[in-house]
Amino acid sequence: MSTTDRLNELSVGLNTVWMLLAAMLVFFMQPGFALVEAGFTRMKNTANILMKNLVDFMFGALLFWSVGFGLMFGLGDFVGMPHFMNLDVVGNHINNGLPIEGFLIFQTVFCATSATIVSGAMAERTKFSMYLVYTLFISVLIYPISGHWTWGGGWLMNGSSDSWMMKVFGSASHDFAGSMVVHSVGGWIALVGAAILGPRIGKYGKDGVSKAIPGHSLTLACLGVFILWFGWFGFNPGSQLAAATGADQKIISLVFLNTNLSACAGGVMALFMSWMRYGKPSLSLTLNGILAGLVGVTAGCDVVSPLGALLIGLICGAAMIYAVDFIDRKLKIDDPVGAASVHGVCGTLGTVLVGLFAVDGGVLYGGSWNLLTAQVFASLVVGGWAALMGYFLFKVLDKIFGLRVAGRIEEEGLDIYEHGESAYNR
Repeated sequence: MSTTDRLNELSVGLNTVWMLLAAMLVFFMQPGFALVEAGFTRMKNTANILMKNLVDFMFGALLFWSVGFGLMFGLGDFVGMPHFMNLDVVGNHINNGLPIEGFLIFQTVFCATSATIVSGAMAERTKFSMYLVYTLFISVLIYPISGHWTWGGGWLMNGSSDSWMMKVFGSASHDFAGSMVVHSVGGWIALVGAAILGPRIGKYGKDGVSKAIPGHSLTLACLGVFILWFGWFGFNPGSQLAAATGADQKIISLVFLNTNLSACAGGVMALFMSWMRYGKPSLSLTLNGILAGLVGVTAGCDVVSPLGALLIGLICGAAMIYAVDFIDRKLKIDDPVGAASVHGVCGTLGTVLVGLFAVDGGVLYGGSWNLLTAQVFASLVVGGWAALMGYFLFKVLDKIFGLRVAGRIEEEGLDIYEHGESAYNR
């Protein structure tokens, strides 16, 4: 074997290890989501919340491996060709120099993230059997199809000179690690699902005024956010999929820095805004502010400066506060964990802000309006797709089977009635 071949083999090996390490970190976000959702909801539903987060990954991984991966990355215009567990079919098409099995695992953990966002918004009143059904559709249909339009080589991110996006906007859309592809998809499905499901018993009085229903453990929620923050260092830098060259290492380092700065800025903004609006610095809103910053910077963490990342975090942290209030008090949609605000609103906002803050092509850096208009259009298309599909899915399930548990079950807790056991035994 020549020196060149050995160096090439070493480079592929390093890139593969980096991708799989990042996949492990993203997988670790699953318990982070579980703890955040459990902490923000009541004790009597904890086992139900934890079970749903297990189901997201177990079912999602099996379905994405068998069908969804091909729909997302296979050949095709609107949707990829199903591969039906034959990874070679997709591998021959992708040909990114990495083992197809490893790339599948990396994409699987992203799919599971999108699916688990929905469970928090619909917590404490959804039938477990219905949860199994709709998480199946998210993993095998809704997420992979919009994913094909973007990361799968589809039309929204096709930068070829003769592509539709280039002809219409003069720019393809950009979403490095999933503000739009992962988070906004999960967030808008969550909003529609929570609206169709209806608020929890006691959430709104007869006068329509919203009443707080505190979660049972901010300790668990805080630990969950720390875990998610840690996992995001795989979510964003890992999306480079390579670490062997100096250019790769520079991008990974920039993305790592930008991710952390935006998280801190989002948390700081939420802390002070909650202090000013409500008279006390709210821990729960600060936690969601951190997540808002993380979600917002995920689209452009590779193309914005550290200052841009900080500003994105500040904007998303503020937007999250207003979005939580608007969804709860104006729309009267009960979202126990703020999933729609954090992931739907800030995922979309972060995608759009790439058009302003991208160092190359952003409006604030002397660029044209091409990238910004492309970002707005792509966000509307993907968000509209997720919301529309979620609406049809939940409406059909509700009409045929009923999404919601009986009132008595909701009042006494889903743990015993749905699972026959409780997370806490005294």
